Amino acid sequence: MAIKKQYLKSKPVCKVTFSVPAEEAKTVAVVGDFNKWNPKKSTLKKLKNGTFKGTFDLPVENSYEFRYLIDGNYTNDSEADRFQWNDYAGTENAVLEV
Repeated sequence: MAIKKQYLKSKPVCKVTFSVPAEEAKTVAVVGDFNKWNPKKSTLKKLKNGTFKGTFDLPVENSYEFRYLIDGNYTNDSEADRFQWNDYAGTENAVLEV
C-alpha cells in the first residue's frame, strides 16, 4: 500500500493518491473523516496490474482518520502517518496528516 501527497501552491489543498495492491479484490474504497466514511464517494479504480488507485483533494493543515474497505473488510495502511484508537469501531484507524 502507498500514499502519495502533492501539495498545491495555488490553493490550500493536497492531492492525496492512495494505491492498494489487491489483485484478487473486486472492490476497494478508502473511507474516512474526509468523506464521512462513505465508500460510494471514494471507490478506487482497478488498474491492469491489479492495483487499485484513486486521488482525492483534501484541505491542508488537517489530520484524517481512514481505512481501506476491500471487498467489505476493513484494513489499515501500514504506511499511514500514524494510528489512532477509535472507541466506536473498537480498533485502530490509520491517520493521514496533510
